[in-house]
Amino acid sequence: MKTVFLSVLIALSLLLTGCFKDDDTPIIIEEVTIINNGNGNTGSTNNTVAVTGAITQNTTWTNDKIYVLNQKVVVDNGAILTIQEGTIIKGSPGTGSLASALIIARGAKINAVGTASRPIIFTSTSDNIEIGQTAGTNLDQNDRGLWGGLIILGKAPCSLSNDVVETQIEGIPADDSFGLYGGTDPADNSGVLQYVSIRHGGALIGEGNEINGLTLGGVGTGTVINNIEVVANVDDGVEFFGGTVNVSNILVWAQGDDALDIDQAYSGTIDNSVVILGDFSDHAFEVDGPEGSATGSFTIQNTTIIGNMVTSNGEYADYRSKAMGTTKNIYAYGFKPSSDIELDNDGVATNYNNGLLIFGAWEIVLPEGVTNVTSLFANKAETVTVSGFGSTATAVTQGAQTVGASTSGLSWTYANTKGNLGF
Repeated sequence: MKTVFLSVLIALSLLLTGCFKDDDTPIIIEEVTIINNGNGNTGSTNNTVAVTGAITQNTTWTNDKIYVLNQKVVVDNGAILTIQEGTIIKGSPGTGSLASALIIARGAKINAVGTASRPIIFTSTSDNIEIGQTAGTNLDQNDRGLWGGLIILGKAPCSLSNDVVETQIEGIPADDSFGLYGGTDPADNSGVLQYVSIRHGGALIGEGNEINGLTLGGVGTGTVINNIEVVANVDDGVEFFGGTVNVSNILVWAQGDDALDIDQAYSGTIDNSVVILGDFSDHAFEVDGPEGSATGSFTIQNTTIIGNMVTSNGEYADYRSKAMGTTKNIYAYGFKPSSDIELDNDGVATNYNNGLLIFGAWEIVLPEGVTNVTSLFANKAETVTVSGFGSTATAVTQGAQTVGASTSGLSWTYANTKGNLGF
């Protein structure tokens, strides 16, 4: 039996149709394997769709196919991308302008609604996961940077330098208008994202600049985001650039930088989340404040953060550059004695003193050798002193906590299965 792949024909068709920019009309090609049994009869299997460029009309990706992102795929203004439960999307390798990513532009929507038994999975073309599966066998939490990530951009307010209303998301060239985010509509709607697993991303797009697992730029409260996991991303797990969207049931495992990163006066609530630091992870929380005169107040609540005891990396949290908001009901364990919760500079220390940065209950399993829970709270401001920082924290033994995430709703995650977390 002779098997003929159409790769050569696909390559030839691309040459004949000429060159396309990333934001032009998409080339959507179904890669069909033709099977010739030698007697003139042919059959076909048709289960992989390669996607490049812009999606300009309502489109549905179905769970009987695997979709391969070649470079940046942009859902353009006015279009809706619907992704069926159980669908697998794989990103191709590449760096810089060749990095693969799915970008939901302002005015576009994503309708990605998975289920606990059939999550929608974003992963790498290196992953041997197949249709109908929820995990492959050849990659784990240490396989990072194999493709880009998922970027959602909206029209909700952000606090931006020079008080501009909109700006370009990091990693997208300035002349590509699909990279703009920010606006004046706090209730902006970018769609629905539920039961979605994002794995092995974070491709390099510039010196020291990688794509986050999930990037949310100016995303509004009309957007529904819950039951999301990000595993093995080179950069941050989830990064919020301004916006007002509320998210819940978020799990980040083994990211390379920060798990939950807040910038530009993000003003939503992050509720019921779990962070599991890996060998190369930096902070569970990194929180920055406004860059312009507009202000906003975040809430992080009901979250469990698990440290890393293997390497020198891994901190609880870093609050920086005039951060303002509330962090409460946090349960933390598994950290090293050197790890801390830090006020990074004078601006954020001043906000703490003025009641703009608030800490509610923290329950912490003390690292070996640490006897006072308040010693884990460090004021690194140069000139501003603070009083009572860490006074809302108490030491607990593991299993005796009364705050933190309810983890039962995260039992569907790859991290729970692969990491044997017992959710």
